[in-house]
Parts: sequence; structure tokens; C-alpha cells
Amino acid sequence: MTNTLLTTDVLIIGSGAAGLGLALRLPEQVRCTVVAKRELVEGNTLYAQGGISAVLDSADSLESHVLDTLEAGASLCQEDVVRTVVEHGPAAIRWLAGQGVAFTQNPPTGDSEFHLTREGGHSHRRVVHAADATGRAVETTLVEQVRQRPNVTILEHHIAVDITRTHEPRCTGAYLLDLQHDRVVAVPARIVVLATGGAAKVYLYTSNPDVATGDGIAMAWRAGCRIANMEFVQFHPTCLYHPQAKSFLISEAVRGEGGHLLLSDGTRFMSRFDERAELAPRDIVARAIDHEMKRLGSDCIYLDISHKPASFIEEHFPTIHTRCLELGFDMRKKPLPVVPAAHYTCGGVRVDIHGETDVPGLFAIGETAYTGLHGANRMASNSLLECLVYGELALARILQQLDESDEMPQVPAWDESRVTDSDEEVVVSHNWEELRRFMWDYVGIVRSNKRLARARRRVDLLRHEINEYYGNFRVSNDLLELRNLVEVADLIVQSAMRRRESRGLHYNIDFPETDPNQAQPTVLIPDNYVPRIPEDRVSSGSAGNPSSNKRRRTR
Repeated sequence: MTNTLLTTDVLIIGSGAAGLGLALRLPEQVRCTVVAKRELVEGNTLYAQGGISAVLDSADSLESHVLDTLEAGASLCQEDVVRTVVEHGPAAIRWLAGQGVAFTQNPPTGDSEFHLTREGGHSHRRVVHAADATGRAVETTLVEQVRQRPNVTILEHHIAVDITRTHEPRCTGAYLLDLQHDRVVAVPARIVVLATGGAAKVYLYTSNPDVATGDGIAMAWRAGCRIANMEFVQFHPTCLYHPQAKSFLISEAVRGEGGHLLLSDGTRFMSRFDERAELAPRDIVARAIDHEMKRLGSDCIYLDISHKPASFIEEHFPTIHTRCLELGFDMRKKPLPVVPAAHYTCGGVRVDIHGETDVPGLFAIGETAYTGLHGANRMASNSLLECLVYGELALARILQQLDESDEMPQVPAWDESRVTDSDEEVVVSHNWEELRRFMWDYVGIVRSNKRLARARRRVDLLRHEINEYYGNFRVSNDLLELRNLVEVADLIVQSAMRRRESRGLHYNIDFPETDPNQAQPTVLIPDNYVPRIPEDRVSSGSAGNPSSNKRRRTR
């Protein structure tokens, strides 16, 4: 069954800090629809522990925050973007506080209203937080606020199938799969905003929840948008090593507050890799841990903060402490076993300073987007900041485009007249497992030309199988996510093969040195890309035409 569910001025696909922050900034006369794959609250924002970086202390400076970010980004950050985001940081924090986010406060005598912690790559304490569950405080507060907005329609348990566009091109809306009623619905919209988060579920081990399947990146690619810097995937150095923990992150703030990384014999090792030791940027820490685990044949290393008073640990890390106790670890007394895991997608849909993509009317904000802020490595706690700032930066352009035209675009009906119900769901589950495992083995923390070539061959085979399956059977949540994951995997592998050096999060043992001549982003361009102005193509790729909604059997 296919129909038009509704029409809306602004369709926001994704319900994390970026999407909800934008929805709350839209004027009440603008009709807005927010789409969530699961419950509204579910997504990466909810699980962010550490905090949000912003200059809020008189001992700190905007220039210092800019320089730290540029250094962490390994000469690939876009400096004007970095400055813009950093300058908007303090106001973004105060906006969140005004929405009701209960950040941890300093005593009245403190220099800053908020308690600030320090994380890897930062030269000052500038990370505002809500104990060790900042993302939960932000997400639940924004969800509570957006549910009260009369102009906002909320669609939970809907997954986007694809963006729709004209040939000019112009974004016209999207197709959504209503998971509760098992039907595809068409949603015409004057503006579409992709705020679907990252793609770390493409890896076997990840800190991300199950919804992080790169949907926005894959849909934008199919819609004709350029994609940039997908080779730079950040692996968080410290996820709890326990079979029941399922992606439980041990916040960077534990190291920021004096935690030590140890080998199984109790020896500290980070000073051998970087003079900043445990406070080095994440790429350096993750590679050091990976190196030591492989050198020693260890399943994990250890993170120790037991030398701090028990009251300090309980006060600063109540969520982590409680969860670890449930799993049999007491961080007040013993080190925690930890391993790296895929955490953050530094690349994404290429956008301008207002978050607009190559397709007019289509925006991307948050982790889905490549803005130029992160470069080759994201500095800790700059991600939620980017979400909030780009929600604000996109607002003016969106309102301008809404003022220029009040015409509601048309979206053709979804055609599934030539497909049937699947009788081979095992194909989806098998391909899902195979994809995530070979991405972990061949396109992980340390790469090589041979590993990347193996991954590319397997991606090509899987894409063929999945596209054939998609063309023959009715869509399901698992099929759509797998289709997006294999698209993202292909983009990551293509990008990694093009970068013939090691820089930031991309480390290739066949090109171990950084090449100054490669200090520019890796940009992939789909076949259906339509430039707004004549320009040189940096690279090329391939993608189908998303404006064609007919799905038919293939032989």
C-alpha cells in the first residue's frame, strides 16, 4: 500500500541534537516534520557521554580552540569553518541551557558558570557537561521541548527509503517506510534536511547504536550529492571490553581527569607514542592501543582511574560507574578492560556554510555532513557543537528559500507493482554480517593497499547482490539499512584507496608518511551530479538515479 502521508514545509530526517535543534529554531508558522527510525530519543546524541566544547573560561580563548581543532585535523580542516563554529560555541551552550539542559555547575566562586573538563587534543578545560551523560541530558530535554511545539509533526518508527528530486535538480521530498504499518509513504516537502547521524555500524565493533547506518550519506549520494573525506573514520580508544556491554563507551573525560592506559602487567605505554600521553588526540591513542594489542596478542588493554578518590569517581562518572558495577567492574578499585571501536564519521555529505548540499532544497547537518570542521580527525566534544551550530547556520538559508516560493512540490507514488515479498531473508542477515566483518578486518584502524583491494572486491559483490535483492522484493528496515551500509562501505573504501599517504585517522602501512601535497579533502562525485556552476571534478564515482521510483524485477 502506498499513499501520501502528509505535506510539510521542512522535513527533518533524524532526531538527534542537529535535527531537533533546528526544529526548535523554526518559527511556529513553518510546518515541520521530524522523522525517527525508532523512538524519537534514539540515536548517537543520546549516548554521548563527554560533553560539548566551547570557550567559557577567561583563561581560555577562541583562538586557542581554533588552533587545537586545526592541529587535531591534521591540516585538512577548513579554517573559516572552524572559526565560525568556535565563535558560535558559547551562544550554543547558553541556548541549550535556556532550553533546560541541566549542565554540571561550578561553585559560585568559580570562574565559569559551568564546570569544565578537559579531553584529548584540548589545551584548556573547555568541555561543558552534564555529569558523564551529556548526550542524554541534551537529547531528552530537546525531545521534551519539541513535543510541545504545535507546528512540529513527529513520525517515529519511519525509515527513509530515498530522497526525491527533479532532473534540474531540485529536492522535492522523500519516501518513508512506515515500520508499524509496513507501507511506503510519499512525503512532499519544500525543504528536506538530512540529520541522520553517522555510519559506524558499517564496522563489526562500534560505540554507536543500531540506527547509525549511514542512511543520510547514502541517500544524498544516490540523489547526486558530492561526498567528502569518508576515509577518516574515528575509532574511540576506550570501549568497555565485555560480551554484554554492547558498545558501552568509557568517556574520554576519564582520561581527561587523570585516567591511565595500562598494559596487562600494569605498565603505562602512551608516553612512548606521544608526549601528551593519554591526552593525545583519539587517532594517536587508538593506533597506540591497536599496536600494543597486536604486539602482545592481547584481547584488550586497561584504563585505570582507581588512584583517584572513590568520591571523585562517583561524582564525576556516575553513569559509567553504575554500569560497570552492573557488569562486575568496580572502577574505584581496579582498571577497566577497554578496546577501540568505530565511533565517528568525519566525512559525509559535502555542504556549504549554511548546510546546503549540491541539490537545491536539500540540507545536511550534524554527523551526516562534511562541513570542513573536523579535517582528518575530529577533536573530542566538537561533534555536538557542530550539530547545534549548523542547525542555527542552516536556519537563515531555509527561511530564505521558504520565502522565495510557497509552491508545494509533487512526489510520484511509490511503485512496487513488480516486486514480491521476500522468501530469502537469510540473504540480508548473512550479507550484513559479512560486510561489517570485512570492513573491520580490512578497512579499520590500520590499512594496507592489499586489504583495501580485498575490501573493494567484496563490496562490489555485495552491492550487486543487494541491488538485485532490492529490485525484486518489497523493502524492509533491514534491507534498507543494509543497502545504505554497503553504499557507505564503498564510499569509505574508494576514499581510502585514493589517499596515498597516512594522515589523521587514515593510516596505511604502504604509505606511512604524510604527504604535504595531499592536504586537501577527498571528494567523490556521483554520475548524476549536476554542478550549480562550472567546476573541475576532483574525482568520480557512480550512483543510481534516485528520482526514478520504479522498482522492477531484474534478471
